[in-house]
Amino acid sequence: MIHHYKIVVQGKVQGVFYRASTKEEALRLGIKGIVKNQPDGSVYIEAEGTAVKLEKLVSWCWHGASRSDVIQVDFEEGG
Repeated sequence: MIHHYKIVVQGKVQGVFYRASTKEEALRLGIKGIVKNQPDGSVYIEAEGTAVKLEKLVSWCWHGASRSDVIQVDFEEGG
């Protein structure tokens, strides 16, 4: 079953290749979606995939790019 997650990542996540790294990880996991920087400095992700793959992505988001410093990851399921 395909699920849809909306994820917001806060911390030092812009200017550190967080978006590009997230895209690479999503492709590796077989997840489709979008990743974009927000005006407030956060990164917004919409992702579609199986529950297991999406949980892996959310877990990865806590670490992200090597130069990032994540302080919060919020997500909700829904279209």
